[in-house]
Amino acid sequence: MKVKVIKTEEDYNQALNRFEKIFHAPANTKEGDEAELLSLLIEKYEEEHYPIEAPDPIEAIKFRMEQMEMSNSELAQIIGYKSRVSEIFSKKRKLSLNMIRNLHEKLNIPYESLIGNY
Repeated sequence: MKVKVIKTEEDYNQALNRFEKIFHAPANTKEGDEAELLSLLIEKYEEEHYPIEAPDPIEAIKFRMEQMEMSNSELAQIIGYKSRVSEIFSKKRKLSLNMIRNLHEKLNIPYESLIGNY
C-alpha cells in the first residue's frame, strides 16, 4: 500500500484510478484499508478543488416540489397565498421566517438551504 497526500490533478487522477480498482475490496484487508484511506484523501481534495455550492432557496424549493410532484397551488397552502408563490419565484418577495419554518417542517427542506441569499 503506497498512499500519499493528493496535491496535484495528476495525483488526484492516479488516486481515482487506484480507488476504482480496489473499490470492492473486503473490509479489514490490506486493499480494503487502502480503499478507505484513498476515499478520505479523494474527498478532501474534491472539497478543496471542486466545491459544490448550495442552491439558492428558490431552486431548493423548486427541486423539492419536483421531487414531490407538487403544484404551485399546493405550495401556496404551505406559504400563504398563490400570489405569494409567484412573487417568491420571481424573486420580488423574500421568504419570511414563518414561510421558512413551514417549508422546513412540511417539505423537509434544510434550514441552511432556505436562508441563503438570492
